[in-house]
Amino acid sequence: MTALGGAGLAALALLGAPLFTVIAAIGLWGFASEEISSAAFIIELYRMTDAPTLLAIPFFTFAGYLMAEAGTPGRLTRLARAGLGWMPGGLAVVTLATCAFFTAFSGASGATIVALGGLLLAALTRDGYEDRFSLGLVTTSGGLGLLFPPSLPLILYGVVAGVNIDHLFFAGIVPGLLLIAVLAAYCMRVASAQAPRTAFSYPEFRAALREAGWELPLPAIILGGIYGGLYTAAEASVVAALYVLIVEVWVFHDLDLWDEVPGIALESMILVGVILIILGASLGLTNYLVDQEAPQRILEAVRSLSTSRYAFLLGLNLFLLVVGCMMDIFSAIVVVVPLITPIAKEFGVHPVHLGIIFLANLEIGYITPPVGLNLFIASNRFGRPLAEVWRTTVPFLLLRLAALLLITYISALSLAPLRWMTGLP
Repeated sequence: MTALGGAGLAALALLGAPLFTVIAAIGLWGFASEEISSAAFIIELYRMTDAPTLLAIPFFTFAGYLMAEAGTPGRLTRLARAGLGWMPGGLAVVTLATCAFFTAFSGASGATIVALGGLLLAALTRDGYEDRFSLGLVTTSGGLGLLFPPSLPLILYGVVAGVNIDHLFFAGIVPGLLLIAVLAAYCMRVASAQAPRTAFSYPEFRAALREAGWELPLPAIILGGIYGGLYTAAEASVVAALYVLIVEVWVFHDLDLWDEVPGIALESMILVGVILIILGASLGLTNYLVDQEAPQRILEAVRSLSTSRYAFLLGLNLFLLVVGCMMDIFSAIVVVVPLITPIAKEFGVHPVHLGIIFLANLEIGYITPPVGLNLFIASNRFGRPLAEVWRTTVPFLLLRLAALLLITYISALSLAPLRWMTGLP
């Protein structure tokens, strides 16, 4: 019966059943096999709903959706192009920065590809960039930004791992910039031979800066308020949502308060609902795994293989790349984080650094063949064969893996800015 049930769940997953249903079924099946009440499945969910920082998710999501539906993409693209167009590969760097900004606020890299991909891909090809390079760049850029505040995965990781979210916000900035810098250097080298540069025009830059002047301060408002002690991360999400609503509705008049904003709120809350459903199912499975002492067993197995911290980190990278291909990021955080946190502690990995490693890996998992989620989204969005999308992302994937090794093994990239800011040891 056990083998038959396992085969049935595997068949459901292969046939395309929603992942959260398979996860929930595994958890319920596990508790039933131990003759434990199914009530144990939702105990952790009740505990999680008491976390005040969970309130940040709907407000930051709403803010991200408002900006995506307003004229923010065009304003930021114009500003970045005016300021960086003179550089080799200027528009390519603009693509990286714009996508990272929107992924940070939406928390969904696939949504970035769908919302901005058509605009950016058309602009790249119009400026003379090769089609192969442009497709690979846009597909890869959708997964940037998860390390920047107020990324929803950062918030969820902090809730699940019991790590201060404010610390995660600050610790992710330098590693996130490193990922963008590595890709930008490649773009500048490759694209310099493909596309002409745009002469810098101070009047155009000043006009673009004035146009985007209301939206540019948003990251500073969030981080400045948090680290200035004015409000918590959850309260910052309310401030951000209110600020964006005022700017897009009453300053720019991009959105109508009564005709458009309610629909945007509905769409954003659908995403939040999906996250909470995944959270509930994943927490049930996690509760079962913890009840079966899975973390302790995994720790013993890892110890028997190696006692080296560096070997553990390398194995962790490989494991998380596979997880990032097979699971959505929210399920991965809830299911996997409680399992690896005690193991990482045994090997002396700082919990904040572990969070940055975790999310940097899952970012890359989105574009890792053969089943990275963003590969499928880009294939569908641009009407290209999946194999073609795979090939275009290979150079970017290799560069991101190189940056990942730096982030993993040089903990100061995450912890030094945090310690400087907070004075923590």
